[in-house]
Parts: sequence; C-alpha cells; structure tokens
Amino acid sequence: MDRYDVLIVGAGHGGAQAAIALRQHKFAGRIAIVGEEPELPYERPPLSKDYLVGEKAFERILIRPPSFWPERDIAMLTGWRVAAVDPRNHVASLSNGEAIGYGTMIWAAGGHPRRLACPGHDLIGVHGVRTRADADRMISEFCATAQVAVIGGGYIGLEAAAVLTKLGKQVTVLEALDRVLARVAGEPLSRFFEAEHRRHGVDVRLSARVECIEERNGRARGVRLSTGEVVPAQMVIVGIGIIPAVAPLLAAGASGGNGVDVDAHCRTSLPDIYAIGDCAAHANAFADGTTIRLESVQNANDQATIVAKALTGAPEGYHCVPWFWSNQFDLRLQTVGLSTGHDQAILRGDIANRSFSVIYTRAARVIAIDSVNATRDYVQGRALVLAGAEPAPGLLADTTRALKDLAT
Repeated sequence: MDRYDVLIVGAGHGGAQAAIALRQHKFAGRIAIVGEEPELPYERPPLSKDYLVGEKAFERILIRPPSFWPERDIAMLTGWRVAAVDPRNHVASLSNGEAIGYGTMIWAAGGHPRRLACPGHDLIGVHGVRTRADADRMISEFCATAQVAVIGGGYIGLEAAAVLTKLGKQVTVLEALDRVLARVAGEPLSRFFEAEHRRHGVDVRLSARVECIEERNGRARGVRLSTGEVVPAQMVIVGIGIIPAVAPLLAAGASGGNGVDVDAHCRTSLPDIYAIGDCAAHANAFADGTTIRLESVQNANDQATIVAKALTGAPEGYHCVPWFWSNQFDLRLQTVGLSTGHDQAILRGDIANRSFSVIYTRAARVIAIDSVNATRDYVQGRALVLAGAEPAPGLLADTTRALKDLAT
C-alpha cells in the first residue's frame, strides 16, 4: 500500500491550490491528489461560459500546465474517487479497490449537481453543468438543438442562458421562485437581470413549477409545468445547486450534514482530516457567525491556503471576505460580502445606464455590494464590508462620493 504525507481528495480549485500552497510554503513531504475526473485540475467557471461557447480550448482553462505537477513532485491519481475513509488507520479506499495510506488528508471533493426528482430527469438531453464531460455532452448536442429549457435562475442557469442565446438557441429559463437570483441578491438586481435576459430574447418564467420532462424516443422533448403547459426543448439544463460530496467522511463519523463541519483552521472532527471548498461547512464571520457553505473559487483557494499554513507551522484562522463574479452578455457582476439577511438595499447609480451597484446593509452596517459594470465600486466597497462601516444611506447612494472615503 502506497502512503503519502498529504493526500488531497478532489482535483478542483481547492485541491489544486492546496497542493500548490503546500509547496509554496516549503512543505517537503509526499503529496498526492486523487481526482474523480480523468483530467488534470482545470477551472470550473468557464464551463458555462467561454468553454461552452467555444471561445477557450480546454488547454487554456487548465489551472497549471501538465508539466507543473511532476516538476513539484505532486502525484496525480486521476479517474478515481475515494469510496471510504478509515480515520483510525489513516487509510483511504479508492473506487478501483486500491488503498492509500495518508498522514494528513485534505478533503476538497466539492459536490455533484443536484438532480431533478421528477419523471424524465435521466433522459438523454438533460444536463447538469459541473464537469468538462457535462459541457462536452452539451456541445455534442448543439447541432440537434434549437430550443433549450434552463431549470433554475441562479448564476449557473443565467450564465448558460446567456451563452446559448449567443449561439442562436431559443432559451426559456424556469425559476421556481418569484425572481431570479433570489437566494443570493436583492430584488433590484434580480429585476435588472430578468429584464436584460428578456431584452436578449430569453423567455424568463417565474414561479414555474416543473412536473416532468417529456420524452420522445428516449430523449427530452420538453418540460411539462404544473399548469399543464409543455415548454418545447431538445435540451434541458438543470442548475438547482449541488449536493456536497462528503458521504465517505460522514460514514466515517465526521460531524456534518449539509457538508462536513470544520473549525477556523478547516479541521474536521476526524483526526488529521481537513476539509475545504464547496463541501466545508464553517462559521463565517461575514454571515454573523452562521455555519454556511460557500460555493466559490475564492473560498476554495483561501481555505486551501489556510490548511497549507496549518501544516507548515504558521496556522491562522479563516477570516476572508467572500467575493463572487458572473459574466452574462456584456454584463460583469462582481459581488463582495453576503447579502443574506439584509434589511435595506441601496441603489448607487442608474440602472438604465447598465452600470450601477446595490449596497446591502443590516442594522445600518454595510454587509455586501453587488456591482454591475462598476468595478471601482466593487474594489472600494470591499473596505466597507471588511470594516462593517455604517455610512448614511444617502452617502452610499451619492455617486459623487467615492466609497473608499466612507470606510472610516
């Protein structure tokens, strides 16, 4: 049985960054990354944007060139997943039947797309967007696809809708709630993106309940709604969130449920096992200490660095302001902070100009900013969120006042 000083489970952003950071911090032990996909680590965001539309070849979205990993003595065990963990003996069992010993494990397995539970969820033409294989299957069906139904009006769904519209497809977005981006943004931003998508020809349906996927000869042909209407579609894209890939850890006794619980240093309740990224449930200072999972590249990379520092004798607690981005059509949305629980949404700028920000406060304190084609607000607003600043709403809305001047 082979043994590694650090075994990293997951070859996404978090897993790759954990290995990179360990070497940057002069960790000299043996490192291996186990990845469920056959590919070397690659960037996920382009899958629903540049890669899907054909503007970036796969080689351009690799996190590092292929030569990087052997040059730094990082073993890549791709095409397998960890099926079970024995924390007492420090052994991981792979899906191919092999066993690997470890000194420390970093669990960065992310998650898998949440599937529909209705009839027809497994038909040909029904897709999640999580892996290169997902995107490649969609690309292979483009020629036979004129109409696309996107189930879910979150970032993934709206990004896919924008790209497919650019490719000339007739796109319908089906959102179960009464506005898009309802879980992550305030109503002004939701209404703006709904209007933008409609302006580009996307049919945005709100409060749309899916009953089943209709089929013809084993393939999707449409989405039947609870009203009885069938939305024609040869392709159905499902963007309704992920299920954290933590079953082996929970089966081994780790604390958790919706993800695996970690402390400020990303340690799980199991000895010598850390968890980072989408699957790590942590108490977040920017969510008032609430235990949450953050599904973002930034969070995965920041937590990877926290673990690398812990393993190289320079531990520090996780305290990183969350940030996100989304590209749709010619719009760049940049977000800093978490708007959940806000009691006021302050508009800064003119929505009609398609360059504005929405600043969220709770008990007068700035907790998050959404900036659309307004990078200066995004960059300067970060200081407001970090400081928990409490400027008057009128000052925040005044575009003649730089946000950086309001941080004290």
